[in-house]
Amino acid sequence: MTSPTRRRAVRSSASGVVRGAWALLSVFLLVWTVLEMVNHGGGTIALGILGVIAPDLTRFVGPSGPREPGQLPRGKVPAYNLVHRPIVPVLGLIVVPLLPGDGPGANVGLFTFALGWLLHIASDRALGHGLRNADGWQR
Repeated sequence: MTSPTRRRAVRSSASGVVRGAWALLSVFLLVWTVLEMVNHGGGTIALGILGVIAPDLTRFVGPSGPREPGQLPRGKVPAYNLVHRPIVPVLGLIVVPLLPGDGPGANVGLFTFALGWLLHIASDRALGHGLRNADGWQR
């Protein structure tokens, strides 16, 4: 039995259907991200990979503090939650193609970064990882 002050690490309480929908979106985004990287090569590959890993780099941002297994330190929660909201990369997917540039592929690297970022979020949600509450626990 756990003490009243100790919490056990848990995953999202989202239903299997919701997590399945996130998984399908993850597969679609993975295929699209890889397709963009293969078609455009070069820096697009690096930006696509960076988009996939960048959201978890927020674990290194902000002050650390005492925590239990499965808990994110309180000082890291705001940055973590900000980059794990799908609206930000979705806005990127809408705005980036409208940016000025030399030709239709001018901003494809930024577009692929946004795809990778959204892929990361969708994969997290499919695996049951979501936003954190103020104390650093899964919501």
